[in-house]
Amino acid sequence: MVARLAILLYAIVSYAVFTISFLYALGFVGNYVVPKSIDVGSQTSLSEAIVVNLLLLGLFAVQHSVMARPAFKRWWGKILPVACERSTYVLLSSLILLLLFWQWRPIPAPVWQTSGIAAWLLIFMHWLGWLTAFASTTMIDHFDLFGLRQAFVALRGAGISGQSFRTPLLYKIVRHPLMLGFLLAFWATPEMTSGHLLFAMANTAYILVGLQLEERDLIAEFGATYQDYRRRVPMLVPRLFGRRETEGRRPAGAPR
Repeated sequence: MVARLAILLYAIVSYAVFTISFLYALGFVGNYVVPKSIDVGSQTSLSEAIVVNLLLLGLFAVQHSVMARPAFKRWWGKILPVACERSTYVLLSSLILLLLFWQWRPIPAPVWQTSGIAAWLLIFMHWLGWLTAFASTTMIDHFDLFGLRQAFVALRGAGISGQSFRTPLLYKIVRHPLMLGFLLAFWATPEMTSGHLLFAMANTAYILVGLQLEERDLIAEFGATYQDYRRRVPMLVPRLFGRRETEGRRPAGAPR
């Protein structure tokens, strides 16, 4: 029981660190409230800023992708209790994000600036992106994605079961609404700087590559069921007209 309580406490702490990193991300990307953001902070030379920022983004991409692969999970499962695996993934991802926010070098050279209706539309799309990203996690199992469900199940001494194949709400429109939300949040801004553009482009490239790896894993796990879902539902860009998806599964695009 002591070990189970320790696992639960670990999961709660990991979720708290994630919550802090997510809330800071809102201010970091949008230049709201926080003391150091994507365009606000001490400036360095252009070459140093590009190198440091790309290294930070690359560190997050490598950790996030490698730890999500089934082979790594099998190896990781020999070291950690199963109930701790997801919380550890969330904790490390969140800590790397906080490191990125802390060490990010702004590059304030303007790329575009808008005002009036165009600016308000971009701000709306920005917040719609964050809302889409968060809502997509609640449409499946938010606490499973961030490790809390596994800890509570372990506390009861029960086995951790897998999630069923389903596609609720937004997952009937696109296969990866979480990633779509992030892309909207990263690109929709009334004032795009060179540093913000670097952040958006690097994250877009990572998302597109990462989704290919994720889709490969999902096909291996769900076979023809996922392939059929893949044929009928677009990856990121919703279809204005088309067939609606009726089968269900654990949706793609969520952190694994």
